[in-house]
Amino acid sequence: MTRTKVIGGQVGRASINFKGLAHEAYPSTLPFYNLSRGNMQVFIGDVVVMKDPEKPSDCIVRRLAAVEGYEMASKNEKDEPFILEKDQCWVLSDDESLKPKEARDSRLFGPLPMSDILGRVIYAMRSAVDHGPVQNSHLAMGKDTSVLSVELDVDEMAKNLKT
Repeated sequence: MTRTKVIGGQVGRASINFKGLAHEAYPSTLPFYNLSRGNMQVFIGDVVVMKDPEKPSDCIVRRLAAVEGYEMASKNEKDEPFILEKDQCWVLSDDESLKPKEARDSRLFGPLPMSDILGRVIYAMRSAVDHGPVQNSHLAMGKDTSVLSVELDVDEMAKNLKT
């Protein structure tokens, strides 16, 4: 049910505040609950792995902020509000200080297809001593606890860390 993705550099650093990990650290290894299996769902507030809109062979990690039916309004009064259409989503970086170009989220790309989401990140590991569950939506956290207890092997993940 879970897959592991190695994410680093600016892709990982700009995306998500992985609470519980050391300050300024970004995870190297991210197990995620695979969307293509079963009927796994993602919820607003979840950290997701998705295809990079500019380079679909790569992945980015962002937080799901809105889904179809949500009205999107800008702080810029010149921008007209719009409603996300069927199978569209809006993702954001947790770092609000970043400009859209730096954050590489929906403020730059606009609405993205839900089909680009590969899964929900459930755990983050920077090192053998710096790791922990990812803070997702309450709905997801309840579901992820059982997956983590059955499938997560921290020792194996630590052995496979890329340095």
